[in-house]
Amino acid sequence: MVKLMSSGPNVYSAEPIPESARAEIERLLGSGDLFRYTATEDAPVTLLEQEFAQMLGSKYALAVSSCSAALFLSLKALDLPRDAKVLIPAFTFAAVPSSVVHADCVPVLVECGDNYRIDMDDFEAKLTDEVGAVLISHMRGHTSDMDAIMALCAERGVPVIEDAAHSLGTVWDGKNIGTIGKIGCFSFQSYKLLNAGEGGILVTDDADIIARAVIMSGAYEHNWKKHATAQSAELDAAFDRWQNQLPLYNQRLSNLAAAVVRPQLAEVPRRVRDGRANHDYVAAKLDATPFLTVPDKLEKELRAPDSLQFNLVDFTREEALTFQSAAKARGVSVQVFGLSTDNARAFWNWKFLGDTPELPKTREMLSKACDTRLPARLQKADLDFIARALIEAAASAKSMQQAAE
Repeated sequence: MVKLMSSGPNVYSAEPIPESARAEIERLLGSGDLFRYTATEDAPVTLLEQEFAQMLGSKYALAVSSCSAALFLSLKALDLPRDAKVLIPAFTFAAVPSSVVHADCVPVLVECGDNYRIDMDDFEAKLTDEVGAVLISHMRGHTSDMDAIMALCAERGVPVIEDAAHSLGTVWDGKNIGTIGKIGCFSFQSYKLLNAGEGGILVTDDADIIARAVIMSGAYEHNWKKHATAQSAELDAAFDRWQNQLPLYNQRLSNLAAAVVRPQLAEVPRRVRDGRANHDYVAAKLDATPFLTVPDKLEKELRAPDSLQFNLVDFTREEALTFQSAAKARGVSVQVFGLSTDNARAFWNWKFLGDTPELPKTREMLSKACDTRLPARLQKADLDFIARALIEAAASAKSMQQAAE
């Protein structure tokens, strides 16, 4: 076993919050106005919603306590019947099926292939008349074939929600991911492109959906009026329809979190550019080896990655475990999704669903799919260190196994 124990680049610390946030945070602390409905108008959360929607090119946005809350409210806003089936990728984070269960619906898992994206044959086979919605996770920023998905769903009248927690800044055929389906959901958790520690936001162009989501997020009485920065007869009519008709789940974002996020919006283009460059630089090095491969992006996809996924080539389980240890000893933490007993991205660990289908394609993919953080702030020396450690670890794992044989 390798015992190098090198110290690699710090890939876990987030970028500092822009200095421009300080004055607004100090103002909020001095006033105590941390609740989004304290101000009569233009609360930081309201301004964040307006600015985020404008950045994405959407009509409406609602900032909430997490991306999971955004997914849950999206499903509730669609007014699906209890026990409606919701298609989701089998390769996603446990919070996604959890959101479906929380919304009193039933997740139906769809196979994913070696490129981490939805298997379209399995998707079409499972898109039956019992399906009330499709929730597409662009897992780790990998976009499935949105043209094919949207065409099939439009043909059957099934609404699409995009889980874009990892995909802010990604573009599909010129359209921002999160704006292709009826609703798009994003994360402000610390490891995402925008960092509030916790938080999320949903976007939509549908007045009824945003009205329902706003009320259910916790806009009691007439606090929904504080969400709009401009008059809209269509929106006012939607709120009037749903006032007092819906439960309140109280999943609001605080003014303090919004004040932390707003100055980061201007950083999005730079973070996207640097994250993409970092990913492609390391991916090219891994692809040049016989042991590791990075799946190609789809033709219409322009990714905004904040991490790196790659596949082991012809590794046994023992070799894959040795690879993980060898990379760690060289200062780089990497996980093979399917080798952990409790990885929240492995569908067989979602015990709260009861019996899960076998899904052999997804299981096979997860047995060789690797994940390592690769934030946009890393410099070339950091990238070279990470690439070298991964390549050396793979070669070492292979040679150790061959020696043992």
